[in-house]
Amino acid sequence: MAEKITLTLTPKQAADSSFYTAAVARQMGVKQGDIALLRIVKRSVDARHYPIKVNLTLEVFLDFEPTPAPIVFDYPDVTHKEPIIIVGAGPAGLFAALRLIELGFKPIIFERGKDVVQRGKDIAQIQRGGEINPDSNYAFGEGGAGTFSDGKLFTRSKKRGDYNRALQRLVFHGAAEEILYEAHPHIGTDRLPRIIADIRRQIVACGGELHFSKRVTSIIIKDSRAIGIEVSGEKVYGKAVILATGHSARDIYHILDSQGIALEAKPFAMGVRIEHPQSLINSIQYHNSEQIEYLPAASYSLVEQVGGRGVYSFCMCPGGFIVPATTVESETVVNGMSPSHRGSPFANSGFVTEIREEDFAHLKAEYGVLAGLAYQQQLEVAARLHAEGKQTAPAQRVADFVAGRASASLPSCSYVPGIVPSRLDKWMPENIASRLREAIRIFDRRMHGYLTGEAVVVGVESRTSTPVRIPRDKTTLEHIEVKALYPAGEGAGYAGGIISAALDGERIAEAIYSNTTL
Repeated sequence: MAEKITLTLTPKQAADSSFYTAAVARQMGVKQGDIALLRIVKRSVDARHYPIKVNLTLEVFLDFEPTPAPIVFDYPDVTHKEPIIIVGAGPAGLFAALRLIELGFKPIIFERGKDVVQRGKDIAQIQRGGEINPDSNYAFGEGGAGTFSDGKLFTRSKKRGDYNRALQRLVFHGAAEEILYEAHPHIGTDRLPRIIADIRRQIVACGGELHFSKRVTSIIIKDSRAIGIEVSGEKVYGKAVILATGHSARDIYHILDSQGIALEAKPFAMGVRIEHPQSLINSIQYHNSEQIEYLPAASYSLVEQVGGRGVYSFCMCPGGFIVPATTVESETVVNGMSPSHRGSPFANSGFVTEIREEDFAHLKAEYGVLAGLAYQQQLEVAARLHAEGKQTAPAQRVADFVAGRASASLPSCSYVPGIVPSRLDKWMPENIASRLREAIRIFDRRMHGYLTGEAVVVGVESRTSTPVRIPRDKTTLEHIEVKALYPAGEGAGYAGGIISAALDGERIAEAIYSNTTL
């Protein structure tokens, strides 16, 4: 039987496989030649104190023990099985499709955007300051918003499903095995598109379908039951309908509202992207360690209560880039991403504060349950008005933002379309700007140097989550009023990232199986 050994090493030792192999052999009292297989099952950096340590848990197989079989998923042919309609090809939709295939259903996916290759071309055009395709961009298209904005796989919602199985499913479709053991697994924007394309090929090979450039215009309901959708002028019918449309598909909320399908307003968060030199974050987090070269680009996670509201870092991207995440020309929205090597000289993070229903209560008379969407959109339009070009973004040095003064110039920034000086502290709602300013002061006491003129805040980070929830029954996971309609993932208000959305998609597939076979 394989044995697990945990070692506490210096960063240099943890980077040297020959060193830790010899250490394992000594600890087990065996010769190195007796070790048939040594694999990492968990790796984490402990930078809380100096000197920095790396905790490495290894699984050891001796030469007389069977080595583990490769990960295999069994996807049967479902060509002639009962169809389930899925709206959206993000992680919730794709993982729901794979699980449905395992359970003997035929998934039929409709995606408003393009396939991942063509989508990449549209995104490259946006980066060059070109036109925005409202259906193919950083938010819409095969793979969902996470495909071209980082690919972080960390989630706090591990109780919602089999977290490790979800990671194994990604490995089966081409992800590196290191995501199975890293404390904060990350695929990278450069690698994730290939994995998404492989998942699509798997779905199609099993008899499922995936249709691109297909925008849903209504849900077909009969006797309070969803029986299909109308998409691009065509009616399509199925046993059930999964709505996995993502947090930026505002038109879906308007469609549901117009059809009288119940929605709920919910709290969300908005703010800015904050970007520092990666070397500064490394020196702060790693205490100027002489072994920084053996450590990954440092990250951070910060949270504080300011004025009774949470303010926190979100989607932190070490060695990454700020990217344009808007879906229409009249708005400016930014997000963050990191390639797999995390080699950029910049470290950026969402830096946001909680928005509650009382903040947009003044809009409810006009917009009803969609008032939060209107509030979100107003800030994005304001950001666009304070930018000078198609994709440029308004920005301010962090020290100037906190002090309440204009930035005469701006430091280098990873945002390719360019940033322009702007008094964000003046045109952002005061309830947002004041909390962000105070939180920066507090965070600087924890990470001395965080408040610096060499860092910038870039506007605006507004798509952390949806302001609307599509309510569902806690037992059946169907919509509370419409049977066989299954809201899923971030767009429905039940997830907050790639893995949590994927897990939610799998839960929905299993709920459909349970509800169908009762």
